[in-house]
Parts: sequence; structure tokens; C-alpha cells
Amino acid sequence: LETVKAVDGISFTIDAGETFGVIGESGSGKSTLGRAVVCLLRPTGGRVLHGDVDPYSLSSRALRQSRRDYQIIFQDPNAALNPRMRILDSIREPLDIIGDLSRAERQAQAARMLDLVGLNADFGRRYPHELSGGQKQRVNIARVLTVRPRLIVCDEVVAALDVSIRADILNLFTDLQREFGLTYLFITHDIGVVSHVSSRIAVMYLGRFMEMGPAETITRHPLHPY
Repeated sequence: LETVKAVDGISFTIDAGETFGVIGESGSGKSTLGRAVVCLLRPTGGRVLHGDVDPYSLSSRALRQSRRDYQIIFQDPNAALNPRMRILDSIREPLDIIGDLSRAERQAQAARMLDLVGLNADFGRRYPHELSGGQKQRVNIARVLTVRPRLIVCDEVVAALDVSIRADILNLFTDLQREFGLTYLFITHDIGVVSHVSSRIAVMYLGRFMEMGPAETITRHPLHPY
């Protein structure tokens, strides 16, 4: 039987402070690529490097430490939240797991991130079912920010949201990038979204990059028929 490779023959780097967009249709391998970057999937061949470090060469303890710097936000904002936890508790949870701050410091950090994504303190006392899709996605963004990552994989982060609020979330990503010097790997199937946020774009099809270059060049003067 022939083996189907979800991602194959891809090589790229993401510069610090950059938004690198990956666009392709469903099943092209985008999410597999994103999960490999943050060590949720171990590549069967090739290497992922975080800076100059191969994360899989680290001890399990060192890998846990390293993974704080490489986070992911998923497409479905509802599925990413525990329905039994209040919002502020969900945001604070990564800090609770790390455990290197006092409870008061963790609570203050979580409250600050909630405010930073445009939700007031009242939202912290609510449960996920009491929030809209856009508000839940803001919560997921706040939770990732608590650990101060260097790179965030944004996997179809606005695909499940109403068109009316997508621009607000995309603008929030831009503002946060400016404030924290974040680096993004932005995965989407929407050419409008990827061209709005990205400095460079890779076009993915059947597990490979068909084309890669500056956002304006890819969107206005594509070389590949796909």
C-alpha cells in the first residue's frame, strides 16, 4: 500500500516578529504542519527547530519548559474551553500548571490578560456558555498570552466566527503583536484573511508548498495555477 504523507518536503523559517501565513483548502496539511511546529505532533521525518534547538533532543522537563514559548490557538473557541470552569480560572490554568508564581500573582496576571483582549472583569466570573463565539476566542487568546510565548500558531482562528467580528479579532492580533513582539504562524483557507495579516504567505496543496513569497506578490501576481 502506498503511504499518504500529510506534510512532505516542506522547508521554511519564520522570522522573529513576523506573521507567516499558510493558506490552503481543507485536507492540504495546514493543521498538521501547525501542530508539528508546537510539538503536538512528532514528525516522522525531518526536524522542527525552535531557534537553533531541536525540541525533541531535550529532556522531557526541558521540553515542557521550551514549549511555553510555542503555543497554538485552535479553530473552535468553544471546544477549547472547559465548560465547568469560570473564564478567569481557564485563563489562569496555564500559570497554575507552571506553578512558579504565587496564587495572587497568577490571578493578577490572568485578570490583566482578560482586560488586554478587551473583556472586563465581569467576564472572568462567567462560564463559557454565557459568552459569544468572538468573546470565547478572546479568552483563548488571553490564556495563551499568560505564558508569554515567542510564537503563536493561529489555526483557522476566525473561521468559526461571524464575519461581523472577524475584523475585530484580526485587529486584536495585530495590536498584541505590536505590544508583545509576537511571531505568528497564521493558518487559514481564506485569502482575504491571510493577505490582511501576513507579511509572507505560503500556498499549501496536498502536503506541499506550491508557492511562497511576500503577501502582496502571492495575492496579486501568483505564479502557480492553484
